[in-house]
Amino acid sequence: MNDSSRGAPTSTGYWGPPDQGAAPAGPAYDEPGTQQTRPMPIVPGDPDAGRDAADREDRDRGAARLSGPPVRDEMPQEPMPTPPPPAAPQPSEPQPPQKKRAGRDLRAAIGVGVGLGAVIVAALFVVKSVFVGVIAVAVVVGLWELTSRLRERKGIRAPLVPLAVGGAAMVVAGYVRGAEGAWVATALTALAVLVWRMTEPPEGYLRDVTAGLFATFYVPFLATFVAMMLTAEDGPQRVFTFLLLTVVSDTGAYAIGWRFGRHKLAPRISPGKTREGLLGAVAFGMAAGAVCMPLMIDGGTWWQGLVLGLAVAVSATLGDLGESMIKRDLGIKDMGSLLPGHGGIMDRLDSLLPTAPVVWLLFVVFVGAG
Repeated sequence: MNDSSRGAPTSTGYWGPPDQGAAPAGPAYDEPGTQQTRPMPIVPGDPDAGRDAADREDRDRGAARLSGPPVRDEMPQEPMPTPPPPAAPQPSEPQPPQKKRAGRDLRAAIGVGVGLGAVIVAALFVVKSVFVGVIAVAVVVGLWELTSRLRERKGIRAPLVPLAVGGAAMVVAGYVRGAEGAWVATALTALAVLVWRMTEPPEGYLRDVTAGLFATFYVPFLATFVAMMLTAEDGPQRVFTFLLLTVVSDTGAYAIGWRFGRHKLAPRISPGKTREGLLGAVAFGMAAGAVCMPLMIDGGTWWQGLVLGLAVAVSATLGDLGESMIKRDLGIKDMGSLLPGHGGIMDRLDSLLPTAPVVWLLFVVFVGAG
């Protein structure tokens, strides 16, 4: 068969019939762009062949529906309801201002304070040696509270036995032998702390003895000045003036700060203390000093009382801040719970301890050692 019998070549590159210019119909010869459908051959005896063909027809009809124009909802749409306008705000009733609350049980604090003060005053004016014993007991309990909190919160094992024995001996020595006896007892107590800690493993030795020396000077050494005040002829009056001015100063700081306090004094150390409270402590302390100094102290004058009251207010505030710093470092609120409404013994000694040497020194300057 020659080439002329196959016809002329088409644009697709195939040979068509000699009397036709278009390619023969069929899926392999359709024009580009036309939809091509090629039925799959059905194998005789294959039960899934009919189901596969039906599935393909369903897919083709679905594709045709998707490619057609979108179906519109001929149902009439109801307009959206307009929301009602918001009601006018009603004027709120004025709320009564909240009253400031004390941080402690005030009734328990007053009751314990009055009872403790009565015992101290009775011991002070009856027998001096009994009051020395009261000081020694307060020192031992304060040391126990301090060392217990150090052990619980920081793992510091300051030796309590030499501290307690030495602290009581320091108070007695200060009363019996004066400043010289107090210094000797302090040195021996520090040496006892160093030696006592040697009986335990060396790990943490420097840390523990440093805490023990700190406790020696912080509690019994400062308390010794109260015992030395008591050695004068008017010793009970001096100690009473010292205690009264400290309590009055603390009361003035609390009362004025609670009522008028707006500006923080040392927010990082004690957020409750304010500058107004400090002014109240100074005013109350100076007023009490001007009254007590000429009445209670032999040879005292009112202006000396003003100076004494000012010094007590400042030293008491610094002492309170100092113990607050210690408690913040330990992460505690109180050193103990022995005194309801007050905390522990150390929470009451915080302002008294640093004030004692200041008052003792001013008494010696103003009226002599007695």
